[in-house]
Amino acid sequence: MGATPIIDKGAAPAASGGTARASLPTTGFGARLMRTKPVERLVAEGGQGEGGTLRRSLGMWQLTMISIGATLGTGIFVVLGSAVPDAGPAVVISFVIAGLTALFSALSYAELAGTIPVSGSSYSYTYATLGELVAWVCGWCLILEYGVSVAAVAVGWGQYLNELLDGTIGVTIPAWMANPPGVDGGIFNLPALLVVLLCMAFLLGGAKESARANTIMVCVKIAALLLFCAVAFTGIRAGNYAPFMPLGLGGVSAAGATLFFSYIGFDAASTAGEEAKDPKRDLPKAIMLSLLIVTALYVLVAAIAVGAMPWQEFKGSEAALAGIMKDVTGHGYWSVLLAAGAVIAIASVVLTVLYGQTRILFAMSRDGLVPKRLAKVSKKGVPVGNTVVVSLFCGGLAAAVPLGQLADATSIGTLFAFALVNVAVIVLRFTRPGMKRSFQVPLSGVRVPFGDTRVPLFPVFPLIGFGLCVYMMFSLDVVTWEVFLGWMFLGLVIYFAYGMRNSRLAREALAEATTGEAVTEAVTEAAPAEPAKTPAKATAKAPAKAPAKSPARTPAKGTAKAPAKNAAKGAKPAGKSPAGAATKK
Repeated sequence: MGATPIIDKGAAPAASGGTARASLPTTGFGARLMRTKPVERLVAEGGQGEGGTLRRSLGMWQLTMISIGATLGTGIFVVLGSAVPDAGPAVVISFVIAGLTALFSALSYAELAGTIPVSGSSYSYTYATLGELVAWVCGWCLILEYGVSVAAVAVGWGQYLNELLDGTIGVTIPAWMANPPGVDGGIFNLPALLVVLLCMAFLLGGAKESARANTIMVCVKIAALLLFCAVAFTGIRAGNYAPFMPLGLGGVSAAGATLFFSYIGFDAASTAGEEAKDPKRDLPKAIMLSLLIVTALYVLVAAIAVGAMPWQEFKGSEAALAGIMKDVTGHGYWSVLLAAGAVIAIASVVLTVLYGQTRILFAMSRDGLVPKRLAKVSKKGVPVGNTVVVSLFCGGLAAAVPLGQLADATSIGTLFAFALVNVAVIVLRFTRPGMKRSFQVPLSGVRVPFGDTRVPLFPVFPLIGFGLCVYMMFSLDVVTWEVFLGWMFLGLVIYFAYGMRNSRLAREALAEATTGEAVTEAVTEAAPAEPAKTPAKATAKAPAKAPAKSPARTPAKGTAKAPAKNAAKGAKPAGKSPAGAATKK
């Protein structure tokens, strides 16, 4: 069972837009590291797991809420305390600058998400363009980013829960069970573990159910911010906006660099590529719309906050919004309402980031770079084992490990992934210039017929996005770099010890070298009960016939056409993809 080798005597035809590069070099150590996985194959395998398929159940609204849920966390509740002292009232410009900085990378994500609508996000994008080793490094980096982010945010959730309990019923969670060992007398952070397990329960219910819960939480935290704006608006004084830029452009730029990290998370929707109803259409829209909504909220909240309180008073304040509401109304219960909003906000971040982590690991497992059991899918379309393992790991990390500097490493990991995505856009444009794209980065091509819009000056935006990411990476402190490089070293050890030899492409290359014929492994287990529901119908049936002739990978009639057929189908609109068809049944 599991991945089954299939002899393929003919190459799959490429989708419109050029010829797919060979992905199975069999000679040379460097060639093995640089082997790529064709876009057509990535798309054709969409949704396929071990023993089942993911279900396409998410529309554009749910996808947008996933990205907003991952982006709009507690940052806006606390970040003004560090940004306003640098920029003054001009912090609104700093938010716009940070949003524009994120926009360059968001455009690259939008293009690739529409072109390669799979769950692996930047891991899969780099696998198709930059090779297996770079893809592994990117995926390993995302494991650090998502895993530590979930743990760090879960710890923050426990702190806000304590504030909420103290402000409402006058009870707080004892320090020994609200902090990890070595932090303020802590032994075990129970609240952090509980919120991760709660989010795990939502995820095990299915993508549609967890997306519905996330949508409710996102609406609640947006309502909390709009409530702040409505109340604080009555306290605005025109004099608080002067001088508008007290520390000059340098202060505005410094604040913009700080605020950039408040936009991290817009890429979360790209991990839902195999569960979106129409990914080619909806993923680019969801990524761009989420960034627009978050930027508008940040600018609105910042503009009202600096108008309601002199900018000098923001220094050292980690509860600026609560303080403003208390000053304007004269009542302290507003801080309780904001604490409740923060509890909801953080829970949605945990849910969406945990979701993204499981889907990226699912894609890596399907490719053989990590154990294939992590790609096993239940009848409900959920990678259950994957979800449980990831949740227990993140929950244990949050409950029992003082994160310290490790939490800061998530920033450098995110920037590294963003930089690779910008490079991947450029590489794919040069290697597959005619490939149809549902969305394209502006200033990155030439005019073609309607439906595939491009404008001149390629590749301006991706290069700007890459440069900004690299610049911000080198602006981080030395300790963060040490943690990051240590994690990368560990990842390389695992890749060369396990991933390199267990990769599906490696196994296929070995089989090809042995038999002299092209080999493609089927992803989904042959399920006797419902073979017709597997996305690769012909491929799933073929292995069952082969053993009758020879157990040693003998070519079977009709098998050679399966990969070509699947690849051709993968080039069609997402609504008609094999995975989508299986879902509708």
